[in-house]
Amino acid sequence: MPFKQLDIRNAEGQRLAARLELPLDEAPAAWALFAHCFTCGKDIKAAYHISKALAARGIAVLRFDFTGLGESEGEFAATTFSSNVDDLVAAAGYLERHHQAPALLIGHSLGGAAVLQAAARIHSARAVAVIGAPAEPTHLARSLGSARERIQRQGEAEVELAGKTVRLRKEFLEDLETHRMEATIRGLHRPLLILHAPQDEVVGIDNAGQIFQAARHPKSFISLDAADHLLSRNADARYAGAVIAAWAERYLDLATERREAGAPADNPVTVRTGRNGYVTDIRVNRHSLTADEPVAAGGQDRGPSPYDLLIAALGACTAMTLRMYADRKQIPLEAVVVRLRHEKIHAADCRDCDTREGRIDRIERVIELQGDLDAKTRQRMREIADKCPVHRTLQGEIVVHTRLREEGS
Repeated sequence: MPFKQLDIRNAEGQRLAARLELPLDEAPAAWALFAHCFTCGKDIKAAYHISKALAARGIAVLRFDFTGLGESEGEFAATTFSSNVDDLVAAAGYLERHHQAPALLIGHSLGGAAVLQAAARIHSARAVAVIGAPAEPTHLARSLGSARERIQRQGEAEVELAGKTVRLRKEFLEDLETHRMEATIRGLHRPLLILHAPQDEVVGIDNAGQIFQAARHPKSFISLDAADHLLSRNADARYAGAVIAAWAERYLDLATERREAGAPADNPVTVRTGRNGYVTDIRVNRHSLTADEPVAAGGQDRGPSPYDLLIAALGACTAMTLRMYADRKQIPLEAVVVRLRHEKIHAADCRDCDTREGRIDRIERVIELQGDLDAKTRQRMREIADKCPVHRTLQGEIVVHTRLREEGS
């Protein structure tokens, strides 16, 4: 998916490094704001894969490094939970001024608690999703163990969290104590999606139960089975993103907006492959697809190969053509099943081909017609199958005109 690197100014005038994930060659149907986990960053796997999944559904996602983390300015030790909430409000304001105010808020771990708190100040938010979020920010203070006492005694101390050493001050702990989330969650007045891993050893699953009990309807819970707190496995992060995207469509009215958008675009198909691997994003009008190569060919098998998509088009066209013919002739056709296989064969092995040298493409198509049809009708429908437009295209003369798009055009 295309993206933009951005700079956002927080309430103190410090630069927050941000990344805006955009839908493929299409104006976003909605905008979302993502808050990463404590001491993490905008480029953590969970943030990356969730943003990609939402962008594939037409939702633009802004994610950023909180003050003092990643590429953002400021001293992390001088930040608090309240300043994180302020950063979220600043990022929402940036979206409102330069694009469109965020309709969806997403937060991971302590970032989940932050978006719940920030929602009251981000009036454009129509839905909120939290992943592995604590029911209270003070959960973090309790997890510090003996370091908490050192911070209280010395005023500040270095602690190790998620493999990273950071400096926390007494003011940070005191600020956590000022936030009571139960009333905040009860007064959210937005649809809430809670995702949590039962095996989460950082923020226990009981936190999800407390959030769910405090929240008013509509509220939903998704168990992220076998996932860890950081969603470090790509498959877990992609699953969470797909669930959030599907859930958000209902509350952001994305499906309605697409239906009302009318006719397909003048340039309905856009394809994009990034720097690494063969995973390819495809946008067909308002529909998203993913293509890839098999693992044996160096891909990740995240989607069908280009040839798979080609013969799938032939299969779909065949089935639709037969359905149209049956409806027009009032033939009692119950269903059509088309099975296809593509392979490269030696031209010399093809008795009916004009080409005699080299290799040619061979597509085997097996059609199953379900219904009470006599032999004559079945044979006629076999002939109709060869008249489907994609079949004719594949067997006809094809001209592909290619040009390079000039930079900036």
